[in-house]
Parts: sequence; C-alpha cells; structure tokens
Amino acid sequence: MIVADLSQLAQQAALSPALRKGLDFLQQAQGQAWAAGRVEIDGSQVYALVQSYQSRSETENPRFEAHRTYIDIQYVVSGIELMGWAPLERLTAATPYNAERDVMHGAVSAAERTFVRLGAGQAAILFPSDAHAPGLAAGASEPVIKIVVKVMLG
Repeated sequence: MIVADLSQLAQQAALSPALRKGLDFLQQAQGQAWAAGRVEIDGSQVYALVQSYQSRSETENPRFEAHRTYIDIQYVVSGIELMGWAPLERLTAATPYNAERDVMHGAVSAAERTFVRLGAGQAAILFPSDAHAPGLAAGASEPVIKIVVKVMLG
C-alpha cells in the first residue's frame, strides 16, 4: 500500500502506464462534480467508480476485502475516513473469491491490522497483496465522496 497526497503519488511510486492513466484521471477530476457510478477511462483496463456514502463506525470488527485482478487507487474527494490495512496473508476469508466482482471478503485480527486516516486530497494505492477495509469513520460518521480507480494488473 502506498498512501500520500494525490499531488505526491507520482513521486512515491514507479508507475506503469495504466497506473499513470488512473492518476492523470484523478488530477483532471479535481474540482469537478461527479455523479455516483462508473466512469470509463480505458475500457476494462482502467476505470473509476465514484462513490458517495456515510463512513461506518465499524473499527472493532471491520469487513476487509482483497482483489486479485485490479489495483485500487482510492482517492478521497471530500470527508475523512479510516482505512484498515493488513497484508493479504493475514486475511481470514469469510466468503470465497468472486472472480466476476474481483473481490473476497474476510476479517483480520485486531493484532494484525492497522488503520490509515485519509482526508480530502489524499489517496491510497492498494495492490492485490493488500487486504483493506475502506469507508470507516474517523470518529463520528460523516459523508464521504471517494473515487476508486480500478487498474488491471498486467
């Protein structure tokens, strides 16, 4: 996992052309209003999911997820959230991997996980080796707008 202000992500990581497309999209998306839903960037190779939700107060036992086919760039447009993180091998799967949705869900023990605070303008790049629990409240629950860019491996 890589966490930084959006303006610094390109300096923090060696980027593939597909990751570069995702970050370029996020740079161009700043200051624009987006409706919730899917935004095409490069077909199934790179696309964005615009999300609007209330952060959840589930830090005691958050539901973790992991992906095999896509890297996530999770960018907070507005609001603040916590994201749980752990190495994938610490995830105890609660559901089998769903290849169609590229997701598996599970739990990570409190001793094996950590939380990262993401505010407006900050992003996390999550690889298939990163189990993560996004959308958690950093204190009181609050509205969050986030853009998740999905970047296919390969």
